[in-house]
Amino acid sequence: MREVHVPLLVEVDPSSNLTDLVVDNAVSDPHKVVFRRPVADRWQDVTAREFLAEVTGLAKGLIAAGVQPGDRVGLMARTRYEWTLIDFANWFAGAVTVPIYETSSAEQVQWILGDSGAVACFVETSSHAATVASARDKLPALRDVWQIESGAVAEVTAAGTEVDDATVEERRRIAGLHDLATIIYTSGTTGRPKGCELTHGNFVVLSKNAVARLHEVVDYRVDDTEASALMFLPLAHVLARFIQVLNVAAAVTMGHTPDVKNLMPDLASFRPTYVLAVPRVFEKVYNSAEQKAEADGRGNIFRRAAAVAIDYSRAQDSGGPGLVLRIQHAVFDRLVYGKIRQALGGRAKYAISGGAPLGERLGHFFRGIGLVVLEGYGLTETTAPTSVNTPDLIKIGTVGPQLPGNSVKIADDGEILIKGPHVFRGYWNNEAATKEAFDEDGWFKTGDLGELDEDGFLRITGRKKEILVTAGGKNVAPAALEDRIRAHPLVDQCLVIGDQKPYIAALITLDPEMLPTWLSNHGKPEMTPAQAAQDPDVRAAIQSAIDEANASVSRAESIRKFEILHSELTEGSGHLTPSLKLKRSEVLKDFAHKVDEMYKG
Repeated sequence: MREVHVPLLVEVDPSSNLTDLVVDNAVSDPHKVVFRRPVADRWQDVTAREFLAEVTGLAKGLIAAGVQPGDRVGLMARTRYEWTLIDFANWFAGAVTVPIYETSSAEQVQWILGDSGAVACFVETSSHAATVASARDKLPALRDVWQIESGAVAEVTAAGTEVDDATVEERRRIAGLHDLATIIYTSGTTGRPKGCELTHGNFVVLSKNAVARLHEVVDYRVDDTEASALMFLPLAHVLARFIQVLNVAAAVTMGHTPDVKNLMPDLASFRPTYVLAVPRVFEKVYNSAEQKAEADGRGNIFRRAAAVAIDYSRAQDSGGPGLVLRIQHAVFDRLVYGKIRQALGGRAKYAISGGAPLGERLGHFFRGIGLVVLEGYGLTETTAPTSVNTPDLIKIGTVGPQLPGNSVKIADDGEILIKGPHVFRGYWNNEAATKEAFDEDGWFKTGDLGELDEDGFLRITGRKKEILVTAGGKNVAPAALEDRIRAHPLVDQCLVIGDQKPYIAALITLDPEMLPTWLSNHGKPEMTPAQAAQDPDVRAAIQSAIDEANASVSRAESIRKFEILHSELTEGSGHLTPSLKLKRSEVLKDFAHKVDEMYKG
């Protein structure tokens, strides 16, 4: 199959916009708990009526501060309740939100605020305020900077008490589906970030149709509790941002946690019915469970339980598990699976994964233990998901069928092309880049490679710009090898290299969180990552992971050498984007000497 179109399930009034989602919730069920915000050591309920009142109050403050319809307002903060509150308040005031990662550098902040022409900016901390202040003289349009942790939300709200309800109602109705809602700057693995213009319609049409397709997830009830989700991925990233809107559209009870280090206790107390995460989170959950079992002398039990879970999941696609497998599964559910589910709060039946490939092994494992991971695919330019597996339409190893209203086509060179109401309208202040992003027939060129099966399920096979061509002319897609190697508990990051080289090689970093446990489980003394990089047993374990990955490709595509780097590849080091994608060019530049050494002789 080369092209597929899925018709809309839900038609949306062209005059509506994102603010209607909040108003509709407050009108239809004012006492419905739509948020639970952390206050001291507990979660405080926020009803639909209360959220509308808070959003309206803050919007009045923005109007009083001089924010005009169409003005851009920056938002630099971690994932927290106030992020969502400010986002919707901007829309109620007729403004356009410009998210900024809270880890952004002064240069990045200057570029985003300057390029967007932001007139105001919310920041979370004094450190963020200092970052903005350092660039203030180069931001002539920026009038106000409000600091959340200094009580800015209450301060701005209080300043708007003289603005009447009619003014806010007039403001919130100005935008229609085709009007700009946000400018999201792509984190970019190379070059300066480009501002993606996403409209109210991009979010509203996609979210309402996604609710219709994912109703088993967002309407799910367990223990007489309605659907709930705890947000911990950065809301500055399009995936979490879309899920935020999806949750509001479906009136899912939503919580936020800004500190990933406190994620497991927060999951245990919030007890979400579904989880949003990137593949690295699922890898760490699996690896942590395996290494803990190993430390307790139950490693063999865990590995057998994992194999049974995978077999149990695979059997669901081929007639169902037999009696023996069902009995084994029931035993391991008590011994192993239930504990993993409990670590995620005990109520989650579904998880949504995006941002990178999950891999069939983990997909089957988690479905086998009772957590169905619905893998999807999309980009900032497609308002996050263009396709996603759903509870009733799922093929593990694919990124699912297209969501309603969306179309996909595979070009002659294998590139994935996208059309639909979710596709952005262009790049802010960059007509040349906008023109380059679409083909002559109006299809958005994703830059990713993929294939469609006979049922219209999309499978990602690589990234067009990241295809390596060896000196012998062999085309190699590095992502498939990298994902398999990164699944090993010792591996944090993996970069497969070999463009115009005689063979394929890999640069690897060790996972600093897993290393101490792995060393202890293997009867080895404590080591620094630099020491471990030279340890024969550590290197043998890495080689085994590479051998397993090599088994999935031809000899010409296989990794012949590897080097374990002594330092981490992180966002702080400049080697990862905020969405945790490797900046290949930066890694290759900074470790060019290591690459040269690998190919000497």
